[in-house]
Amino acid sequence: MNDEQHYGTALRTLSDELIRIQKPILILDSIKWPQSMETRFFEQGAQRLPEVSREDYLRSNPLSFDPDSKKRELEDLQGKIRHTLGDGDPLGRILSETVAQYRVVVDMIDARGTPGFMAASQQLYGSARDHLRGDKLSLIDMSKRLCDIFSLPAATHLASAYPKNIAADEAVRQLQARLQPFFHNSPFNVRETDGIVSDASAGGDCIKVNTHARFSSLDIQVLEVHEGWVHVGTTLNGRNQPWATWLSVGSPRITALQEGLAVLTETLTFSSYPGRARKISDRVVAIDMAEQGADFIQVYRHFVGQGLTPKESYKIAQRVFRGGNVAGGSCFTKDLSYVKGFIETVNFIRSAILSDVPQILPLLFVGKVSLDDVPVLYRYVTEGVIQMPQYLPPMFRDLNGLYVWFGFSSGISNVNLDSIQAHFHNLFQGLSPRADL
Repeated sequence: MNDEQHYGTALRTLSDELIRIQKPILILDSIKWPQSMETRFFEQGAQRLPEVSREDYLRSNPLSFDPDSKKRELEDLQGKIRHTLGDGDPLGRILSETVAQYRVVVDMIDARGTPGFMAASQQLYGSARDHLRGDKLSLIDMSKRLCDIFSLPAATHLASAYPKNIAADEAVRQLQARLQPFFHNSPFNVRETDGIVSDASAGGDCIKVNTHARFSSLDIQVLEVHEGWVHVGTTLNGRNQPWATWLSVGSPRITALQEGLAVLTETLTFSSYPGRARKISDRVVAIDMAEQGADFIQVYRHFVGQGLTPKESYKIAQRVFRGGNVAGGSCFTKDLSYVKGFIETVNFIRSAILSDVPQILPLLFVGKVSLDDVPVLYRYVTEGVIQMPQYLPPMFRDLNGLYVWFGFSSGISNVNLDSIQAHFHNLFQGLSPRADL
């Protein structure tokens, strides 16, 4: 056995141990709310806080592991990584950072319903007042801009042609048919469930569709590329790794890239629509309100006042307060990842093109990774330690179009948009959105 095989075998052993240890650590399952809570909220006239407390989490969503024992397992694994690979090993560093994040995840789950939950969540996912990487603009400021853009009257008219008339069982059938050719040689399935907050979510090699949701034809396109191409695709690409098998599972350190890449892929395939894009910015506003002390009712009423339906407003507030305290003082900040990840991923792609290294871009799909991991992993491709991803969206398989698109984007980024908009704004005077757009 040569040195490369010795290294790969050691990496595989440590990776597989992390996969085993983290398997029962299920963040969303530990903080989920039953469907009956929404029903009760509206039966009470949307006037009372949902009845969920720390005791409810402990009783309804008990953990299948002891938090202290699990943290000791993770700490022991970090020691093994240092001893086996050394402090200076680049892949060992990524693996060790992933293990360290799972220790914080255990703390967060263990603190459900208390202020400690939000403290751990902010450590893992950040805060709405954080600045974007390399910029002075904060997430909340960027999100407010996006809310304004995606709330313009024309945005509402555009989406009206796509009614949500597809039931969950039909959505399952359509998604299975669309994605089966993409994952032609891997196990994959789509199924219904009532155990998720969102309309759909990906878990491993499966997409779960909410039994209570209804979908438009655009929604189906979004789910195909967002949940399928990105979330399931990166999982399966990680599973195909010969040595770095931990790339098939994701700690919060990879969430921003995962969600940002998914939103970007929606955009590049023209699958998204203004109402969906507004959701991701609305969630940042909701998180900021909760971080500043607002309770569930205040967040809910804010979005009703912004023109969202009561059900949509409830869902936003639920996503933010799950795991925290509905009376205020603790919330879940994961949904910052969509806006943050989208902007950072776009900037990464532009920078890769301007730095003349577009060949690293397919590595965004190599598994569950962060942006900082990608250049490191690329160096190991030529050594055979890291395998190139098998499942890639078309624009990342043939990079010509992507290069041109982001090349133009970078080239015109210094144009003064304010003066240009002022010129065209005068030409647009007197025009109004058509109801039949």
